[in-house]
Amino acid sequence: MDARTALLEALSRMRDHAPFLATAIDKRPDLLVMLEQGEFEAALAACSDSPTDIPVSQSLRIQKNALSMVLAAGDLAGLLSVEQVMRHLSDFADRALDASLADIFARRTPDQTPQGFAVISLGKHGGQELNYSSDIDPIFLYDPATLPVRGREEPSDAAQRIARQLIDLMSERDGYGYVFRMDLRLRPAAEVTPLAIPVDAAISHYESQALTWEQAAFIRARASAGDRALGDYFMESLRPFIWRRSLDFGTIDEIAALTRQIRDHYDKGQQLGPGFDLKRGRGGIREVEFFTQAQQLIHGGRNPALRSRATLAALDALANAGIVPADEAVMLAQHYRSLRTIEHRLQMVDDQQTHSLPKDAAALSNVARLHGLDDGAALIEFLRPVTDDVGRVYDALVVSQRGGGEIVPVTLSSDPELLADNLAAIGFDDPQALAARVMGWRNGSARALRTAAGRKAFEAVLPSVLTALSDAPDHVAALNRFDDLLRNLPSTVNIFRLLEARPGLMQTVVDILSHAPVLAEALAQRGDLLDGLIDASAYDLAGDVDQLIAKFAREEAGEDYQRRLDMVRVRVGEARFALGVQLIEGRHDPLAIAAGYARVAEAAIVRLADCAIAEFTKVHGRIADSEPVILALGRLGGGALTHASDLDLIFLFSGEIGMESDGARPLGSTQYYNRLAQRIIAALSVPTAAGALYEVDTRLRPNGAQGLLAVSFASFAEYQMGPAWTWEHMALCRARPVYGSNTARAQLAGIINDALHRQREPDTLIADALKMRSDIAAHKPPLGVLDAKLLPGGLVDLEFIVHTLQLLHHTAFDPDLGKAVRLLADAGYVDPALGDAHDLLTCLLVSLRLIAPDCSEPHAASRALIARACGCGEWHELLAVFDQARQCVNHAWASVFGAPREF
Repeated sequence: MDARTALLEALSRMRDHAPFLATAIDKRPDLLVMLEQGEFEAALAACSDSPTDIPVSQSLRIQKNALSMVLAAGDLAGLLSVEQVMRHLSDFADRALDASLADIFARRTPDQTPQGFAVISLGKHGGQELNYSSDIDPIFLYDPATLPVRGREEPSDAAQRIARQLIDLMSERDGYGYVFRMDLRLRPAAEVTPLAIPVDAAISHYESQALTWEQAAFIRARASAGDRALGDYFMESLRPFIWRRSLDFGTIDEIAALTRQIRDHYDKGQQLGPGFDLKRGRGGIREVEFFTQAQQLIHGGRNPALRSRATLAALDALANAGIVPADEAVMLAQHYRSLRTIEHRLQMVDDQQTHSLPKDAAALSNVARLHGLDDGAALIEFLRPVTDDVGRVYDALVVSQRGGGEIVPVTLSSDPELLADNLAAIGFDDPQALAARVMGWRNGSARALRTAAGRKAFEAVLPSVLTALSDAPDHVAALNRFDDLLRNLPSTVNIFRLLEARPGLMQTVVDILSHAPVLAEALAQRGDLLDGLIDASAYDLAGDVDQLIAKFAREEAGEDYQRRLDMVRVRVGEARFALGVQLIEGRHDPLAIAAGYARVAEAAIVRLADCAIAEFTKVHGRIADSEPVILALGRLGGGALTHASDLDLIFLFSGEIGMESDGARPLGSTQYYNRLAQRIIAALSVPTAAGALYEVDTRLRPNGAQGLLAVSFASFAEYQMGPAWTWEHMALCRARPVYGSNTARAQLAGIINDALHRQREPDTLIADALKMRSDIAAHKPPLGVLDAKLLPGGLVDLEFIVHTLQLLHHTAFDPDLGKAVRLLADAGYVDPALGDAHDLLTCLLVSLRLIAPDCSEPHAASRALIARACGCGEWHELLAVFDQARQCVNHAWASVFGAPREF
């Protein structure tokens, strides 16, 4: 059907089934002609035409009626999507508010600049999703310092008069109708506050005493009219209130409770049929919106991409982020469009703000025929799968917030003696001592429990926590770490609410407290680390470096340098914590975890170097035809870090020595890049309010600690081809550029390749390697009986074997130690079993850095976990293969260096 035919058919339905639209058609014959000729876009543009010699109030009403009629024609003809209809109506509301305010200011204070009064729109207007007959839900704000006043008028009085005039101009019904009804009940403390509120008072309210529903309402808020700078200032000030990084499942519970209240209140409109409430009924519009907003509240504080005000855009963002399954998001979006479309049909009939299907059969069939269906029964059947699907998804959301894997707790008495009996029944060995500890917690021995909110959240989850801890393989250690968590965190409200909402996380917390002191310590410093584990995606390996860089670079508008450093620390901490949890939960092989740690570190280097360079160049500018390059060595160069690894880095720069930067405070190239290197190291290593990040070790640079922090490519090449020690070339075997352009990285790789292919005297090479290994053994002995790195036959010995063979035979150069071992095996220089030995030793090292950092034998409860991580069924089996791996390395050592290492 062409546009003209579709419009003619739509106009016919409008006349037959929508008295309001029929009247609007009669009032604008000029628009009717355009529509009948198929000129929809021309008719839409002409809606804004009105006589210039009439009051603004009258002009806006004429425009609104015309717009409603033309949009309805385009809507019913299928020329506009529901999104387009809502956006046109919302944009007109913005224009109408601005025009009304301009008129008010022009009449009140014609000689002063209109400023100091802003309209913040919430609800459907804020989300730019207005209906044909929607109210708009504004908050009026004013700035007493800039609002124009008349004579001796107080700014507060002026603001109230402007607000009242604006309401009247927009909402009063006259012979031309009205523009938009206004509902100001969403303003702070609406029952006692004036119509317009000083902006700083409003900010103070939301920061200190706002209710949960207000936080959810502001998801869709925006500055829509008036003084945009004032409105934007308000919205930016409220961003931390709306989008909280720490999850509060109490908020989500309150949203679910609100839904239940709405369902109960509108119980008669719950059953699909005549009288069904499309907005508030089960499976209706509100449930799609609440579903979306709940997910935004949970995740939007940590992911700005999810902060869309419009429901459909938010669903799309949630699907793109993997939070809502893509098929579910598509289904909800389609159903939301259907629900909003039928809602529009209801309102087209008589311009009434209604959301309920007519109870009268004839009236219901009238709405159905306006939509193009046969009768009311067909409309009900059209809506049935819509409301069924939406209701089912929303019901699942409410249930999912309670999580899965419920731990059935016992009741815990407030009486110490009875409490001890409770704890004995759970299975604790020393219930009296634990009862005393619990009573100490209850009496405020932990600072996190000194508030009423903290104690309430604690008591709600304590029975489940203790029940879970009683089953911990080492519940004494787990309880001690739980005690540390209570004592160190300033607040545990969100942790306990999260555990109450997601009991499935309880076992993860118990595993952390039982097995991973490093992770338990991190959790005691940052309770919000648990927030990142609520998604199944938290157990996926870290993405590639580019994905991680994009994640770490995600920021808010206006963030300063220090804030950017803090955000990287927060996000890197979350990524490393998640990797550690993946290991102790057995989700991934330790080799894959080690590679993930390395990708996270590389992405952090790139992001922080970018930030440091951007800040540095503001003052010192740049050097032409020159750039900084960062070279990674050691475990980072090899792409396999542990949780505790530091970063071995060399800072270099391309281009000529002696050049000068072009900034306001120019520097010569050597001074420029050495200062820049210091700035990057500080960005990576200096603790901030968000915590520490990495230790950086630059001692592998030319001339070690005595050398310049950053050197030119030319100086680096000269040093490597000249006075560099053998051990420095051994370190270069695992060198990998991690920052710089592709051109600069390729140039540096060429320099390294030349150095590694230098001709060497075999006896000198072997003697140098032996001396260096002896020096390491003297200054850095093994930490414990399981030190897979430093024990004879450990990874350090393996590294010396590999690097000596690489330099001796000029082959198998790969920064990845495991790959280098296998390349040497393929070339016949080592036993292929050495590759398996490398993997076992690395798995053990990565696991122990989390579970037994001192490399002593762990508690019996953790041994099975370590054995499993290393691919063994039992602890004794792991000890056996550990010994075999060391013997394999020792055999290779004897083959290369002439004598075995002493165990």
